[in-house]
Amino acid sequence: MATPLNPPAPTPSAPIETAKIGDFGRVTGVLFNPRATFQDIVARPTWLVPLVVLVIFSIAVIALFSQRVGWRSFMERQFDKDPRVSQLSGEEREKDLDRAIKITQPIVYAAAVLGTFVAPVVVSAVLLLAFNLLAGTRIEFKTAFAIVAFSWMPYLIHALLSILLIFLKSPESIDLEHLVASNPGAFLSSDSAKWLLTLATSVDLFTLWVIALQGLGFSLTNPKKISFAKGVTIVAIVWALYVAVKVGWVGAFS
Repeated sequence: MATPLNPPAPTPSAPIETAKIGDFGRVTGVLFNPRATFQDIVARPTWLVPLVVLVIFSIAVIALFSQRVGWRSFMERQFDKDPRVSQLSGEEREKDLDRAIKITQPIVYAAAVLGTFVAPVVVSAVLLLAFNLLAGTRIEFKTAFAIVAFSWMPYLIHALLSILLIFLKSPESIDLEHLVASNPGAFLSSDSAKWLLTLATSVDLFTLWVIALQGLGFSLTNPKKISFAKGVTIVAIVWALYVAVKVGWVGAFS
């Protein structure tokens, strides 16, 4: 049988595309498969879904606390921590307590919504500056913002645990500031020095988890310049400086 003089060239195979992870898949992916998930986030930065999820669950925690425990119990604990309140008469204390209860609930709801969207903008800007200066990178803000937004997903676990504990614990034993005992501050007495309480509360297991995720996320923006260890170190330095300023402020003005 004759052989063709010019056999047809083999058809090139189509390029294999890496499967893309949807935003809701990323929400759980950063918790259980963080490296692959952050690689996808760095390639296609998004940020809205994780922040909306956090807002929804934060509001759920606040609403359940309001129904099951109530704000009077919360404010009474705050008043007991303030030595200036002990100087008030019983009538003055009740008036101040009623006034505080009326304004606290809307403030807490507003903080849960606004804080969830404003805080990551600030954190992203600070970390972007830190990495570009200390690691010589050129990371875009949208990428940094996406990394920070999804790195906060451990707080979703915190919210779920908080909801569970609100149902399981007796109302009088629920402390909104320490629903989940994930930091040493939950085990200190309320009359401890405020700077010590601030420091102990800052060293939180969920915060350390977030730091590790942020370090991983930023390291994947430029693996040649930023190793995982270097990424975590830079984030930890920024966090430590923030905690030092916060503790110093509380110690100076409390």
